[in-house]
Amino acid sequence: MVIIEKENIAQVPVLHVVKKEKREERLPFILFIHGFTSAKEHNLHFGYLLAEAGYRVVLPDALHHGEREQALTETQLQLAFWKIVTRTITEIRQIKEELELRRLIQPDRVGLAGTSMGGIVTFGALAVYPWIKAAVSLMGSPMYEAFFDALIEAGKKMEVTIPLSDEQLEREKARLMKYDLSKQPEKLAGRPLLIWHGKCDQVVPYSYTYEFYEQIKPLYQGKEENLKFISDDIAGHKVTREAFLETVKWFTKHV
Repeated sequence: MVIIEKENIAQVPVLHVVKKEKREERLPFILFIHGFTSAKEHNLHFGYLLAEAGYRVVLPDALHHGEREQALTETQLQLAFWKIVTRTITEIRQIKEELELRRLIQPDRVGLAGTSMGGIVTFGALAVYPWIKAAVSLMGSPMYEAFFDALIEAGKKMEVTIPLSDEQLEREKARLMKYDLSKQPEKLAGRPLLIWHGKCDQVVPYSYTYEFYEQIKPLYQGKEENLKFISDDIAGHKVTREAFLETVKWFTKHV
């Protein structure tokens, strides 16, 4: 029987999903990160299927989301986007380290996945954490610099007041560069990576993800089975059932 426990790990509110009979065992571990304006509960179907397959799964609430929601306006939340992304990357490490101390995970069998903002977080975490064994990005983007510029441009077109000078914006962008996997694809080191994206996505550009896939393909020569790109011709900014079933298959194969 799969159980779902609500708890705090590394001071982050999470849903902890695991088979009851395996609750105290050291298990392979999957972290699943939700999208912008979403919350941990919205991805429980992933947690359930992965727990059924024998994994310990943790779904955290990102900063300003779910139980951590604050009275921010829509604009304030949008302006906090990159802070939320980088804080989540830090908290992934903290959650993993706490569960390792509690002897609940196999530290050499850690997987990471996420949707939209969670996919962006996944790519960024791959750039800084070599201990991630395999990953899945569902409609995320690895191109932090390009996406940063696109979001600023979109904000200006919508006449959103951005309370930062051009110089401050450049500093903010520079701070993100260590997470931009497109600038340092060698950090993947041949690790298994599944990318899913809908061609009709109006929120996170499909082109960024596909360009990145083409960029990294040569790095997987001899390890072709470790890289997979699934392109959905009709999907917009919504993960399909096929995508989450492929996610489960990816982790059962590689983690």
